[in-house]
Amino acid sequence: MGGCDDTILFDLLKGPKNMKRVCIFDFDGTIIDSMEEFADIAADVLNKHFGMRKELARKEYIKTSGLPFHDQIEIIHPKDARNSAAVNEYEETKKKTYLSKKPFDDAESTITRLKNSGIKTVVSSNNFQELVDDLINKTAIKFDMVLGWRKNFSKGRDHFEHVRKTFDCKPEDMTFIGDSLKDADRAKEYGINFIGKTGTFNAIDFEKHCGKVPTINALNDLIKTLQL
Repeated sequence: MGGCDDTILFDLLKGPKNMKRVCIFDFDGTIIDSMEEFADIAADVLNKHFGMRKELARKEYIKTSGLPFHDQIEIIHPKDARNSAAVNEYEETKKKTYLSKKPFDDAESTITRLKNSGIKTVVSSNNFQELVDDLINKTAIKFDMVLGWRKNFSKGRDHFEHVRKTFDCKPEDMTFIGDSLKDADRAKEYGINFIGKTGTFNAIDFEKHCGKVPTINALNDLIKTLQL
């Protein structure tokens, strides 16, 4: 599939001690159980605006997940005049039910355990900043930092650099936990550790894309993975 180089990023010989300073979490599909509905909305929008079969549209959405939808659609339909209207409909439809979404059952306890162990916890999302803030405020989860998408500030290098400077840490002190292959790519591009959360993709998908990479099936598996 052409992905990240496991000899650079996923060298587990570094040891868990180098992954214990800051844990950065993707949001949708990692902390919040929302990806199934997002994929359904995207399939409906792609079918309506481009005539794509919903099964294919859903597959293409999942394959490019981890990016903002306006970037996803440019991969699926490059430079198409219909893209702007499709993006607007997707985002407006998503907003209607977004604040009803719930965290995964083990999210709060896992974040609390990490914080009690002295680890900074950060959300890094390509969803709009105000939406992420509003949804987190409806939960009992307390992160040290919440980063969403805004112009010229998105998941990946922008967010990682902000985290590094704020917490005065090195890339090797940072771990990104995400559910998409694009999340793995973003971590590799910046040179930080990555742990894949299965669900949107499985462990085999991550291995095919990235080589040898640690994966967890649930958030509370982090406690064992990080040897806390």
